[in-house]
Amino acid sequence: MYTIIETEMFKRYAEAIWGDGERHEFINWLAANPLAGDVVPGSGGLRKVRWTRSGMGKRGGTRVIYYNTLSEGSIWLLIAYTKAKLDNLPVAFLKQLKEEISDGR
Repeated sequence: MYTIIETEMFKRYAEAIWGDGERHEFINWLAANPLAGDVVPGSGGLRKVRWTRSGMGKRGGTRVIYYNTLSEGSIWLLIAYTKAKLDNLPVAFLKQLKEEISDGR
């Protein structure tokens, strides 16, 4: 199992999407499946996974962008959002998120 690190941005967005139980369910699942989702092209290794929300399928569910530092035993949760709010995040924004965790922010 890996250590899950929730960034402040992830916490803020996740609070608006999930209850605590749903968030913990996702975190536990991701810790057991650290290579889930697809690598986002041009993002420097960030991954995007789709997760079902209560009463909605995967298509109407949540997207989570995360980064693995599996050699260090960590998974960084960067942002959670719904497809209704955003479909795809700009690659420049994703690169900025990765730089922030690389800089230790």
